Amino acid sequence: MNEFVGEKLSIITSKAQTTRHRIMGIVSGEDFQIVYSDTPGILKPNYRLQEKMLRFIDLALEDADIILYVTDVKEKYDKNKKYIEKLKRAKIPIILVINKIDLATQEEVESIINQWEMELPDAKILAVSAIKKFNLESVFDQILEKLPENPPFYSKDALTDKPERFFVSEIIREKIFINYKQEIPYSTEVQIEEFKEEDKILNIRANIFVMRKSQRGIILGKQGRAIKKVGIQAREDLESIYDKKVFLELYVKVNTDWREKEGFLRASGYNN
Repeated sequence: MNEFVGEKLSIITSKAQTTRHRIMGIVSGEDFQIVYSDTPGILKPNYRLQEKMLRFIDLALEDADIILYVTDVKEKYDKNKKYIEKLKRAKIPIILVINKIDLATQEEVESIINQWEMELPDAKILAVSAIKKFNLESVFDQILEKLPENPPFYSKDALTDKPERFFVSEIIREKIFINYKQEIPYSTEVQIEEFKEEDKILNIRANIFVMRKSQRGIILGKQGRAIKKVGIQAREDLESIYDKKVFLELYVKVNTDWREKEGFLRASGYNN
């Protein structure tokens, strides 16, 4: 979606379940408007947060005019059997995108395509490499071809439906995913407490919530070095986006088992 919109809307790391929300990216042309809906990956939920993440996927399937099902050359074609069955029953066009073909041979890619042709015979199947920007135009052309004609939902200059605070929290969360290992990224949530934009400076205060006191110590690091690194990386990204000085304050707080707390999850944007 980031490639199609031309802006970094969804954070990207090598870890699974990086995306937690449903994020819309809007692309408008002279005679078209495409509203992409980027969802969390399909998973088996183990706690309430993951149940809400899965609900984002279901809502997207209900709303969509086209399903863009993204897999890759390393993923088993029968990994998500439940959702494959939903795709088979779908009454709308399906474009199946096989990503990361730069990591496979031509023969391997052809074999994967053949497997998906048998599994989803009505789907349009396209092999791409997002990181190499290979064959993305074909995906875009197929989307345009299959979209129904409707008036635009958003203004031409709109890029997303999310507020600025959301993307600030996502940038901070991305740095946590990049800099910490094991369960730490999955045990953290970021909430923006203050977002005050002035002519030459942007003042931001954010809370990083963890589930246990020991995790707070890991996030902070020895003499606060780990959290300082996160702050520097996030601030550099924000200054690049806003083209102004950013003053970023990060606080680490413990909220035991926040992933199961309905009120906290709603406050964090999981309102589904």
